[in-house]
Amino acid sequence: MINSGVIEKPAQSETSGFQTSPVLTITGAHTIHDGYQGFLAPLLPLLIEKLSLSKTQAGFLSSFTLLPSLIQPFLGFIADRKDMRWAVVLAPAVTGAVMSMIGIAPSYSILAVFLLIGGFSSAFFHSVAPVMTGALSGLKLGRGMSFWMVGGELGRTLAPIVAVAAVGYLTLTGLPVIMVAGLLTSIILYLRLRNVAYKPANGGQDVNVPLVFRQMLPVITPIMFLLIARSFISQGLPLYLPTFLTEQGSGLWLAGASLSIMQVAGVAGALLGGSISDRLGRRVVMVVSTVATSILFFIFTSSSGWVRLPVLLLLGFASLSINPVIQAVVQENFPENRALANGIYMFLNFGVNAISVVLVGLIGDKLGLQMAFYLSAGILLLGLPFIFLLPRDAKRR
Repeated sequence: MINSGVIEKPAQSETSGFQTSPVLTITGAHTIHDGYQGFLAPLLPLLIEKLSLSKTQAGFLSSFTLLPSLIQPFLGFIADRKDMRWAVVLAPAVTGAVMSMIGIAPSYSILAVFLLIGGFSSAFFHSVAPVMTGALSGLKLGRGMSFWMVGGELGRTLAPIVAVAAVGYLTLTGLPVIMVAGLLTSIILYLRLRNVAYKPANGGQDVNVPLVFRQMLPVITPIMFLLIARSFISQGLPLYLPTFLTEQGSGLWLAGASLSIMQVAGVAGALLGGSISDRLGRRVVMVVSTVATSILFFIFTSSSGWVRLPVLLLLGFASLSINPVIQAVVQENFPENRALANGIYMFLNFGVNAISVVLVGLIGDKLGLQMAFYLSAGILLLGLPFIFLLPRDAKRR
């Protein structure tokens, strides 16, 4: 039996089904939290202009939000033994506060501090919340991870619209007003989750950490190389898409809207990807997503005008459908150390992304963003062999 969490009613064990109410509560919080995190990309052209930044400096801004993921394995180790729901409750308020203030940062260094604080808040949230979601999803882990990912994608979908609209009505200096949504979300989380009797996986038991790490290597190693191959698109596209389109003559509203268009399709991809993988298998979805994303990204970068719209929709669907599948693979292979495994995955994911997004910026400075996007499409295909090195699906074994 999977021993990673229990719910309020003992009669409903992890084999008895999907716990809709608490899963939807965490999903909604994920929407708000990641919505605040998504402010950086649509506001980046304004920040570049205000602070006179190069694309490389702009790339480092994203890295400041990602580098705190270095502590996620440690947070996961603790979350397998201690009840850390407080991290889930507080994160939307903290992240909302600092990300609402990026527009009033008077210098690059102050802006970096805001983003670092938001990064640490995000690290705590993403170390605990998806594991709680998985534990409350029963045997429908793929569906649970789809719900979790949909929350994040919805947030990133709404973020460009909210950020640009807020700047339009409030200006950059008035942006802090919208931090109230994060505070309200934290209050709702406290009221809804305080009575959910969630128990960590190990419950304080001693663990042979070196042995656990060795057991994880056959799964974590190919996932790491797959993440590296994906990172140039998964981070470079959402961060630099508005800047890329602005450089080609699009206005700020259109550039921001393009990001939302991609994320809307990504919501559908994230929702269906995990559920489809429950039926067809994790590898099938991962291979199809990888190949389709590479081809569509190349077509998008090469096209112009209205043709980009349908391609962008397909690209968003394909590129984000793989995310819940990877998280399902990680959690189902390590049921007694879900938080630790998730922490290692998040550490690798955010760490790799922090490096790759800077590399995309460097290439963009030297060769232009169009060439950086072409190279990213090619690098993605290098991740295909590593999908076949992953263990077979747990249910199929």
